[in-house]
Amino acid sequence: MSSEKAFSHLDSQGRAQMVDVSAKAVTRRVAGASCRVLMTAETAARLKSMPKGDAIAVARLAGIQAAKRTDELIPLAHTLPLDQVEVEIQPAEGGVEIHSKVIVTGRTGAELEALVACSNAALALYDMIKAVERGAVISDLRLDSKSGGASGDYLRDEKRRDEISRDETSHDELRRDEHRRDDPPSPKGLT
Repeated sequence: MSSEKAFSHLDSQGRAQMVDVSAKAVTRRVAGASCRVLMTAETAARLKSMPKGDAIAVARLAGIQAAKRTDELIPLAHTLPLDQVEVEIQPAEGGVEIHSKVIVTGRTGAELEALVACSNAALALYDMIKAVERGAVISDLRLDSKSGGASGDYLRDEKRRDEISRDETSHDELRRDEHRRDDPPSPKGLT
């Protein structure tokens, strides 16, 4: 007999299935996630006044809206009655950091909702800045924390995160430089 816990998203034939959470207790659950959008300092300084408008405001709303629709995007995700969704976008070295926090009172956690909020906010931000900087890079999407539920709490090791981020930053800078070289020039009049 294996000491490994059975993977609950697979049925006895190995097919994907939605987990039955009806026997779980309803508890308060909180999840936090983050990601980065790498861009030039010039673009970052203009985020509130891009050609399409305030990129930060649009990205925040896109992240909140996406969290509420996670079950439509992730096939086996449960529909959750979200109590609160926060999305913050802050300047960071090499661009911006996006942080989300999702609170739910339910039978399953909100990790996916927090991750979807960050990823969609990043995509919306990219859409808002692509006329100015096509070479922007979305990176480091990760779960930072979760609390509540039977599996207990989780908090990403910040020291390890910083080490990973430093290693990835140099790689991301190389990729961003490659993207800039590969971007064809914009046709005149289209920015």
